[in-house]
Amino acid sequence: MDALVLTLIALGSIALLLLLIIRFHVPAFVALILVGVGTALATGMPFAEIIPTIVEGLGGTLGNVALLVGLGAMLGAIIEHSGGADALSRRFARILGPARVGAALLIASAAIATPIFFDVAFIILVPIIYAFSRAARLPSPMAIGLPIAGLMLFIHVVVPPHPGIVGSSAIMEADMGLVTLLGCALVVPVGFVAHYTARLLNRRVYTVLPETLARYSEGSAADPGDGTGGSEPSGAGPADQGGGPVKAPARTEPQAPPGTGSVLTVILVPIAMIGLQTVGSVFLDEGSAALGLLTMLGAPPFALLTGCLLAVYLLGVRRGWSMRSVGRVMEGALAPAAIVVFVTGAGGAFAKVLSESGIGEALSGGLLGLGIPLLLLAFVLAALLRAAQGSATVSAITTAGLLASTVAEGGYSALEIALINLAIGCGAICLSHVNDSGFWIVSRYLGLQVADALRTWTVLVTVLGTTGFGLVCLVWALA
Repeated sequence: MDALVLTLIALGSIALLLLLIIRFHVPAFVALILVGVGTALATGMPFAEIIPTIVEGLGGTLGNVALLVGLGAMLGAIIEHSGGADALSRRFARILGPARVGAALLIASAAIATPIFFDVAFIILVPIIYAFSRAARLPSPMAIGLPIAGLMLFIHVVVPPHPGIVGSSAIMEADMGLVTLLGCALVVPVGFVAHYTARLLNRRVYTVLPETLARYSEGSAADPGDGTGGSEPSGAGPADQGGGPVKAPARTEPQAPPGTGSVLTVILVPIAMIGLQTVGSVFLDEGSAALGLLTMLGAPPFALLTGCLLAVYLLGVRRGWSMRSVGRVMEGALAPAAIVVFVTGAGGAFAKVLSESGIGEALSGGLLGLGIPLLLLAFVLAALLRAAQGSATVSAITTAGLLASTVAEGGYSALEIALINLAIGCGAICLSHVNDSGFWIVSRYLGLQVADALRTWTVLVTVLGTTGFGLVCLVWALA
């Protein structure tokens, strides 16, 4: 089929996807499958191949995503319910002192956000943000809360096991360990940018929403909108999946928080295991027994499984939890994670159709023919899709599907493919606004009116995404 026709079909498919999700509120999972089938029909794919292509794309994506998101959700749930986030935040605040409370909580939030979805992690920290803001006699939680929220969302889009970066990496067959290490490396400089950009944005005094101010003054972090608890998307998945208000996460037994060392151990050990495997692949001989062992131990699913087992013991059993209680917490995390897994899998099915029909190759090839570098194209497409429909996960997976054929046939190295995925993630954080449920979570908890949230939150996340993309470009140029 002619490249122009394929490009027009691609644009029409994306427009239809956005229409179904935004205008008609069709669940993202159903919308992605429907548009995938419609796209296959429009491109003339044989009838007998359409459903097998959908199944292959969904199954291929779920192989990685289900393991990582499921294990990450269980690990995050144990940290959340044990009070680990609270313990970590307060420990960093004591170490750095009262004058550096904002920086201390920012560092703690980076560790907390690695295994826990953005919206849940932010809601967990809201009472701590409120408490330290009041102790510093700040008029609102904005000064401390804004950079924390921004950095947490950045981690959500560039560091596995979060679904957008896992899904795009699976579609492009990227080295997940390399993506993890590079994503973690990006977090450090972007954290500094978040801190100082938020300080600049906070020079202006913003009017705090009355209901938020009342709860902030009273010392309550209940839901600013209705007083029923924290507000997060249905299923407690990423903040870009949509949903209504639910109660904030509640702790289970025991009530005493765990030690900071225990919390850091269960977060950092999986990252260290992944890092050892990646470094070992450089220095050890291919086919050696040592490399084979490191490859198994450092595989992200095995590393996260190890983190879960450590969390069960260090944060649960050793502190008096019964295995029944720990099991309930872990099983409870799987139901909301399933929503994320299915949406990501459906995105993989749509991406497979785009690839097999030739649309991805035609569209990306045409744009590259105009002289647009692939890395810039990945960033811009993800940012535009994010602005159009609000979901960072959907935008990342759709962008990966559009570019997968070009990447597969381009002879790119493992490092370059990892950088392309990170460029997609950096684009997927940009331009958060009123069609993103994360925008409402942050604005309501920080007490921002819509106009002020656009001036602060939208600007901050776009600066962070652009900064991350600039760093990715730098590594690409030096590689």
